[in-house]
This record gives sequence, structure tokens and C-alpha cells, in this order.
Amino acid sequence: MSDAQPTKKTSRIQQRNRTLILDAALDVFSKHGFRGATLDQIAKQAGLSKPNILYYFEGKEDIHVTLLNHLMDTWLDPLRQIDPGGEPLEEIMRYVRLKLEMSYEFPRESRLFANEILQGAPRMGPHLETGLRPLVDEKAAVIQGWIDAGKLAPVDPRHLIFSIWATTQHYADFEAQIEALMAGERAHDGASAYLDALFRRLLVP
Repeated sequence: MSDAQPTKKTSRIQQRNRTLILDAALDVFSKHGFRGATLDQIAKQAGLSKPNILYYFEGKEDIHVTLLNHLMDTWLDPLRQIDPGGEPLEEIMRYVRLKLEMSYEFPRESRLFANEILQGAPRMGPHLETGLRPLVDEKAAVIQGWIDAGKLAPVDPRHLIFSIWATTQHYADFEAQIEALMAGERAHDGASAYLDALFRRLLVP
């Protein structure tokens, strides 16, 4: 007879509360960063008591790490989708479009990531080494292969990836500045056309 105990299922209320807490924390961390955020702020945003928060998570760092772990899968997916067998220029341009779309769909997640990196990635360092770095190495090698085959103009593959991150994530990380400078105009359409022209001009052999 097995001594193993059945796994206790998470109730619907518990799942809902965890989701409420994580969504509230994402809002608070993206506005105030890890250092500026407090459990009291998260509890208020979630509409729960602080003891309720601590029932589900050990503390502020536990919530932050949980959010970062969830974020990394979503954040890296567009880079994973670059297909070595695809048409090189279109694969790069699709990546640019996906990253720009993410900056509009997930601005809080982008700012959460940016704040963590600005602080020296104290809670995300292992992910950068074991998750992001091998993936960037792999895709940089794919891009270099396309360049060597004459299918793309000669550029440094890693700096190309960095440039795509910088130009697309800017629309999330500096959202307030973009909104002020665009004076009510919708930035998305213009950004998409501009970045498409910019990177095509850079990469066409």
C-alpha cells in the first residue's frame, strides 16, 4: 500500500485570489519597481488584506520572482519563433512586429522586466544565464548564417537583437513620454511602419 498522500487541489477561490494578487503586484511593481513596492500597496490594489496576501505568498520577493518566472516564457517566445528554415528578412521583420505588439499588449510586463534589469537583475540573473543567453546565442548563429550566405546585409547579430529590443520595448517602458509627445495620436501604426522601413533598409543585402 502506498504511503503517498493525494495532492490537494487548489480551489477556484484560491486560484482567483492568486490571480488577483499577481495582477495587482504586476501593476504595483511596474509603477514603483521592486524596492518601491510594498505588500500594503499590493494588498490594496488586489482588494485583499495583507495577511491574505501572505497566505498565498511568502512575501514581496516571492511574488516578484513568481511574476518574473511567468514573464520569461512569454517574453522569449517571439525569439524562439525565428525559423532557421524561413525567409531571413521576413523572419526578422516578423520578430520586430511581435516585439512591438508585445510592448502594446504587455506594457506592465515590459516595465517589470526593465526595472529588474536596471537594478542589476538580482532575482533574474540565473534566467539570463540559463534561459536568455543560450537562446540569443542560438538565434545570433542563425542570423550570422544568413549573413554569410548573402541573404542579409552584414550586421552584428547580437547588436541587431539589442536594437530590436530597444526600439520596440521603448513604447512600453516610456509609455508616458510617448503619449505626451504624440499629443493624443495613436503611436502603434506609425511605429510599425517606421520600424519595418528602418530594419528592412538596414538588412536588405
